[in-house]
Amino acid sequence: MKRLIRFLGKVILWFVILSVAGVLLFRFVPVPGTPLMVIRSVQAISSGEKPSLNYHWVSGDQISDHLKRAVIASEDQRFYLHHGFDRIEIEKAIKENKTRKKARGASTISQQTAKNLFLWPRSSWLRKGLETWFTLLMELIWPKERILEVYLNIMETGPGLYGAEAVARSHFNFTAAQLTPQQSALIAATLPNPLVYSSRNPGPYIRRRQAHILRQMQTIRLRPEEGK
Repeated sequence: MKRLIRFLGKVILWFVILSVAGVLLFRFVPVPGTPLMVIRSVQAISSGEKPSLNYHWVSGDQISDHLKRAVIASEDQRFYLHHGFDRIEIEKAIKENKTRKKARGASTISQQTAKNLFLWPRSSWLRKGLETWFTLLMELIWPKERILEVYLNIMETGPGLYGAEAVARSHFNFTAAQLTPQQSALIAATLPNPLVYSSRNPGPYIRRRQAHILRQMQTIRLRPEEGK
């Protein structure tokens, strides 16, 4: 029993050291790839298809402010106010899920970044626990701007597409810096399920979400001086 306890203690210690080191590293270094990219490639190979990976890292100042507002408006409107977890949205989700057939989530951009960067997509109690740990680390070590920059670069935006630059080039023949409010809202509208919905060929449902996000974008401030 003592050996088992010592072994588990070492495993936990090394996990803490390596996870803190990883979060510190990606505070400054561009992300070369994510577990989801590997998982999607393996899934494609398993299905007899050729894996596709379109991913181009760009710095935050090379991403349109319109897209930043659109994603915050769509995914996490209190992004700059919480410390990784939105208590208000969590309470709303718990209340609504008592009567909803399909459960509504309340993940913040910080949580989604932690999941996309370090973990896997399939939900479980283990993944949720690890997601909480990495979210806390990121909120402690990274500024909000870095969290948003990483999220916008590694988010899945279509089959084989990851990040703002890839979807901007592939769907609009623009760079991420050139995206318009309308294009940005279309991209944000597809994020709940980018493998089903497309910002290149949006249907009526995505057009309705786009219109809603465009209205919400008007209330999003990226800097304290905005709106003065």
